[in-house]
Amino acid sequence: MKLGVYNAVLHDRSLEEAIGVIAGLGLNGIEINSGGFLPPTHIPNIDEIVASPAAAKAFLATFEGTGVEIAGLNCNGNPLHPNPVIGEKHAEDVRRSIRAAAALGQNRVVTMSGLPGGEPGATRPNWIVNAWNSAALDVLDHQWEIAAAFWSDIDQLAKDHGVKVALELHPQNIVFNARDIRKLVELTGATHVGVEMDASHLFWQQADPVSVVRELGPLIFHAAAKDIRINPENAKLNGVLDNGFRRLREDEDRVNLGGDEWANEWPKDSSWDFVALGKGHDTAYWTEFIRALYEVDPDMCLNIEHEDTELGRIEGLEVAATVLRDAWAAFSGERSLSLSKGAVS
Repeated sequence: MKLGVYNAVLHDRSLEEAIGVIAGLGLNGIEINSGGFLPPTHIPNIDEIVASPAAAKAFLATFEGTGVEIAGLNCNGNPLHPNPVIGEKHAEDVRRSIRAAAALGQNRVVTMSGLPGGEPGATRPNWIVNAWNSAALDVLDHQWEIAAAFWSDIDQLAKDHGVKVALELHPQNIVFNARDIRKLVELTGATHVGVEMDASHLFWQQADPVSVVRELGPLIFHAAAKDIRINPENAKLNGVLDNGFRRLREDEDRVNLGGDEWANEWPKDSSWDFVALGKGHDTAYWTEFIRALYEVDPDMCLNIEHEDTELGRIEGLEVAATVLRDAWAAFSGERSLSLSKGAVS
């Protein structure tokens, strides 16, 4: 397996410096943001890379001798957003990322399934979380029709370029759990669209990532090492579907998500938080997570995504990398022992 870091947390420094940080953590992969919600900070000449083999070769030369390799491209966004300023851009970022991955000799692109509006003419996405009434199923029928058409086309493009597209099972998307990805594959017949197994969003939905990996098997194409912590005093009052976010003002530091949409401030009394590996689930859990992924694909990329606001950028990566390395060592040691016993018997 390749253990690495999703580079968004290192967008405050150059690509060369980011590679140095990752190598210093004892990891060997970097998942590079290539569009979507965030700009392609570390691959700004992505269009040139798509168009020119020489540009692709020059970019790859950045990694030579570093011990760090590209471990996928990431263009998380909403390619199904009903506002074309957002949706069409994010959709094109997915297409461009597939072409760029192929140009760079990569075979994984991470993104999200997206979320359409609830009816024709809508301007905002509509996330149905509990379709107990017929109107909600009408919305879902409309959304699945849009999603199936888009992802059928993307599946063909990915197949043509020898790339697999891994969808993060992320809420506020039409595909956010095991049932949904199976439905998408059934509707489209996709062979090159599957799952990026980010454990964090499954944790707070009360799903078990290890069980999901074993259930979906070969539909798992890629993985993220990201933890969460449930805050029981708040969760027992508000549950985990928590809308206590605050809209940030124009004069505050905020992240644009496309068009006129911005990331909000996280609730101060949150029901759950993103945390570094080990602060929500211990090394033993991550050892089992690695085991499940390895059973699916021994060459799987597993990249740390750091969003723990209690820790600095490097501090959080150091905490997560320690847990990830320890989990890998535990799994590798158990596997070596099992193989040696098998050889003896």
